[in-house]
Amino acid sequence: MAMRSMWKARGCWSCIRALHKGPEAVQTPQKDAVKQVFSGIQPTGIPHLGNYLGAIETWVRLQEEYSSVLYSIVDLHSITVPQDPAVLQQSILDMTAILLACGINPEKSILFQQSQAKVATQKHGGTVGLLTYPVLQAADILLYKSTHVPVGEDQVQHMELVQDLAREFNKKYGEFFPVPRSILTSMKKVKSLRDPSVKMSKSDPDKLATVRITDSPEEIVQKFRKAMTDFTSEVTYEPTRRAGVSNLVAIHAAVAGLPIEEAVQRGAGLDTARYKLLVADAVIQRFAPIKREIEKLKTDRGHLEKVLQMGSAKAKELAYPVCQEVKKLVGFL
Repeated sequence: MAMRSMWKARGCWSCIRALHKGPEAVQTPQKDAVKQVFSGIQPTGIPHLGNYLGAIETWVRLQEEYSSVLYSIVDLHSITVPQDPAVLQQSILDMTAILLACGINPEKSILFQQSQAKVATQKHGGTVGLLTYPVLQAADILLYKSTHVPVGEDQVQHMELVQDLAREFNKKYGEFFPVPRSILTSMKKVKSLRDPSVKMSKSDPDKLATVRITDSPEEIVQKFRKAMTDFTSEVTYEPTRRAGVSNLVAIHAAVAGLPIEEAVQRGAGLDTARYKLLVADAVIQRFAPIKREIEKLKTDRGHLEKVLQMGSAKAKELAYPVCQEVKKLVGFL
């Protein structure tokens, strides 16, 4: 979700990357540096089951594996389309509550609002950021000297511009930026419940296609009841031949923490209609404590604002010396 939602302008990436590519740069060995993870998520739209299993769970795990982790709520990216200011402000707080409820721990990672963590000299650069969308994304990563960025396999190419810019800067001004590496997440390809040929999406016009973290048990059951399967009632895992049923099995395995084979075994003797209810119940059980925590956190606006303020202060502390050193290297100071 994170980098996918940030990097929608796939065509722009290719164009801008081509402009910077030039002769093949020789990658110089990097000095040992603190491993620093960075990723971002737009505040608009409620995360769905695919976002949770594919990105947010990975974010939570990386907190335990790396000593320096930054997660940004990228509100500057969200205003590339018109937003109601009051709605956007509430969406930022709601996304903060969702991430905290899912397990993002401000004691183990830096959770911050993108627009509040830009250094003072950048505060009037919003318009430029919108016109150079891919460059803004690259700047977010490089500004904190990030060494690792979690992405799915289909997003590795999105990192190429960032890596090219880091190499080109280092080639011209001396080794400064780490060339960030992609952390290939075990991105679970959760498919649309209504069309298993495409991924589950927040923007799907079919309201029954996407299961959101905040859906009620009744809504979850309804969506799984209407999930597309086929005319064979047996539960099997054959993604090529039986995409709909296989999607249900994959979801069941992921939310219940089971191997695919065991998920299939638990469906033995059930027709697909009954199996849908089994999967729906597993999803409801997985999201129930998260939903309770979201509702609790949303009642304490002051706490959410404090989390973002503290995170932004930490992010500024990391970003300021990097920005100052860059200016010095290129001759601005």
